[in-house]
Amino acid sequence: MDVAARMDDYGRPAWLGAMVLGFIVFWPLGLGILAYLLWSGRMGCWKGGPARGRFKRENWWGQKEARSSSNASSGNSAFDEYREETLRRLEEEQQEFFQFLERLRKAKDKAEFDEFMAERRRAGPSAGSGTTGTQNPGDGPIPQPQG
Repeated sequence: MDVAARMDDYGRPAWLGAMVLGFIVFWPLGLGILAYLLWSGRMGCWKGGPARGRFKRENWWGQKEARSSSNASSGNSAFDEYREETLRRLEEEQQEFFQFLERLRKAKDKAEFDEFMAERRRAGPSAGSGTTGTQNPGDGPIPQPQG
């Protein structure tokens, strides 16, 4: 059995540990392992995303996941109806929660902007012009010649 197949049996933690150890021992070795992981698609960043190759049915830690399709029937029609209704309700609640979070962010942004504008109004009209409020010696009434 070759090294890559043995590492695949342990999952991503083994690959990440080998990469970190490679960086500690000799940095080009760690860089080589990182390049191999990205090139082969084992990290899921490139070439097909996270569900590719041997890791298709494993979670991040290499443990087997039991994936079930929402369309798969359990054989009990009452349970299937209950499950579909519950999933639909949870999806609606999730959408409502995301909409609530968006409204909350907008309200926070508006409050921060209103506070900024109030501070700017309190500072006076010269606050936005970039001047310190002092006059230059030549800024003032023009003296009239005595005559």
